[in-house]
Parts: sequence; structure tokens; C-alpha cells
Amino acid sequence: MSDVSNASLNDTPSSERVHIGIFGRRNAGKSSLLNAVTGQPLAVVSPVKGTTTDPVRKSMELLPIGPVLLIDTPGFDDDGELGSKRVEKTLGVLRQTDAALLVVDATEGKSDSDRELIGLFMEHNVRFLVALNKCDLLASRAAPLADEIYVSAATGENIGALKERIASLVESEEGKLRIVGDLIFPADLVVLVTPIDKAAPKGRLILPQQQTIRDILEADAAAVVVKEFELRETLENLKKPPRLVITDSQVFAKAAADVPPEIPLTSFSILMARYKGLLDASVRGVRALDDVKDGDKILISEGCTHHRQCDDIGTVKLPRWIRSYTGASPEFEFTSGGGFPENLAGAGYKLIVHCGGCMLNDREMRYRQRAAQRQGVPITNFGVLIAYTQGILKRSLSVFPHLQAELED
Repeated sequence: MSDVSNASLNDTPSSERVHIGIFGRRNAGKSSLLNAVTGQPLAVVSPVKGTTTDPVRKSMELLPIGPVLLIDTPGFDDDGELGSKRVEKTLGVLRQTDAALLVVDATEGKSDSDRELIGLFMEHNVRFLVALNKCDLLASRAAPLADEIYVSAATGENIGALKERIASLVESEEGKLRIVGDLIFPADLVVLVTPIDKAAPKGRLILPQQQTIRDILEADAAAVVVKEFELRETLENLKKPPRLVITDSQVFAKAAADVPPEIPLTSFSILMARYKGLLDASVRGVRALDDVKDGDKILISEGCTHHRQCDDIGTVKLPRWIRSYTGASPEFEFTSGGGFPENLAGAGYKLIVHCGGCMLNDREMRYRQRAAQRQGVPITNFGVLIAYTQGILKRSLSVFPHLQAELED
């Protein structure tokens, strides 16, 4: 197997990469194996136990999988107060893992912590492979089991075969939803309403906008990109109406006023919720907003971390819209990045409002949705909630008739 690396491939967002977690005890050789697989000295290697204190991530191209994210985790047998925190971080990585590599010191065999990890892989339905590392130190070798392979990070033995075996763990992308490509046809015109987001890096569009434009082009359709104040005039100047208008949720009300009712309208956030598998739950969950009272706790969760602006959507605008709609003064809590509470019901949340999840991979988003459903806490999405509070959710779901019907139940 050969690895491919070029600028276009390495620009793939981490959320779109296959996440491969590397797990095991301290000093089993996880970091050495990561270095051997990538061919680069990425992780610090030392005979001292517990050298890896935080997950180490490396993006690369691993054929035939394509773009992957390799994640080296702290030792799962770590002890003490700091050790328990490292183990907690390791479990957090497991929530994102599409395929797992369990590294075992072949000179010692599987430990109780290794068997515990295998149990967790099975519990979380994560495909895994056991790498029996340091095989060069063995005087003799027993026949490996079907889910095992002898390797040596020190000598490079079987590293190529290891990559092949890892690739076999990864599920096919065939049948995966697209952001918008399955809703349009070749030669269609799609208008994108993209305010210049102050939180985006200078000179760049935010990730959902970039991904949507790419998906439109891959569908052999055309994209017209405008700011919110140019929308009405742009529509008037078009020779034929667009198949769809997609807007940033923050200007939903203005876009709804400017787009004729016969033209379908939705938002980037709603499309991302569908892409990540959260849209149906979001439409059901948003109704919990109607029962919000003073003092109720609402969790607003974002998958990315960014510098907060004075009118930040997550911490400022959403709470303002919720207070205005409900007439109540709920209590708001906020998480960002990889942070997401385990005990949602125990925290007493009335509702979870989640971003589109463009920076989180599918498995992490499914975990968060299942955690909310399992604990009986309604969950919705930024775009769905904004459209609901502004009375335009039904219209925003015009390209999803089954969800429009659900609003009428």
C-alpha cells in the first residue's frame, strides 16, 4: 500500500476524514507504531511510562481509504488523578473512532485493560484490529487470531500489511447522504446567501459554505453566491428562478422576506443537520421550546472552538432569540469543541441546541444524538431553532416533505 500526499487531499477537513484511534496500555508502543505508520516522528517516544499525556492527531492519506485522521491516545492503564483524566480523554476519542487499533506488547500479551478496551470497542460497535507489537523480541510466535497481526515498530515488520488490515476495517462511503447534491439536478442554479462571518478566518468562507459549494459543483449544477443585501436584486436579475436558495441561518428572516414563496428556501445549518443525521431529531426536539419556563436549563453546544465576537451566535444571538420567543428567562450553559456532558439528564437540561456539526465527524454526532435520546433530553439544531422561532420552519423544510408533514401532527 502506498500513501499519497498533496495539497488538495490534505485540505480535507478532519470531520470528513476516517478517524482511526490507536489504543492500548502505557509502553505498548502506540506512539512508536503511529510514527512507523506515518513514516514521521510525530509522537514523542520514551521508555518512561505515560509519555503520551494528550491525544496526538495526524492527518494523512492512507490508500485505499483516502483521507484519515490517526489519533494516538494516552495509556488506558494509567493511574492516579492525572491518569484518570488521561483515561477520560481516551474514552472521548473512542466516541469519534471509526476504526480502532489496539496495540499490545507481544512480549507480555493481553492485559485486563486490553480486554476492557476490546469490550468497549464491541459495546460502541467499533471495528478493531489487535497489533501485537515488538514481535522482533519474541523467541517464538503463536499463531495470531483472526483479529490480530504481528508487527514491529522498531524494525518495520508488517507495517505495510498493518495498513492493509486497517483499511479493511473501514466501512464504505457508498450510500452516505450528500449535503445538497441529491436535492438538485445538473444545470440547476442554486443561490447561496453568505453574510461575511466575523468568526471566519479573513479571506475565507466558513466550512459549511465551502462544502456546499463543492457539493453543488460535483452535482454539475451552478452556484451563485451573494450577501444578504444583494439577494433580492440577484433573484430579479436571473433569467430563470433557482432550484433552491440556501441561506446562513442568522439572516433567515431577511432571506424569507426576499425569496418568493414558490422558490424553495433552506439554510446551511439545516442541510448540515441532515448530512450529520440530526435533522429528523432536531425537528421533533425543537417543540420543547414551547414549554420552556424561567430557570429551565438549555445547553448550547458547538463542535468548533473560535474567538467569541461581541454578537456571537452561540452565546449571544441564540439566547436572545430563545428569550424573545419563549418570554422566559432560562439558564444557558455552553460547550464547544470536543466537550459534551455525559450525564445530560442528571444536569437537568430541558433542551440541547446543537450547531450543524461541520467540525465533528459522523460518529461523534451520532453519539451525541443517541446520548440525548437515551436520556430523554430533546435535541435540536441551530438552523431549525432559528427558523422555528421566526415562524418559517415549515417553509425551510420544503425540500423535505416528510418533515413538513411532521410539523402538522
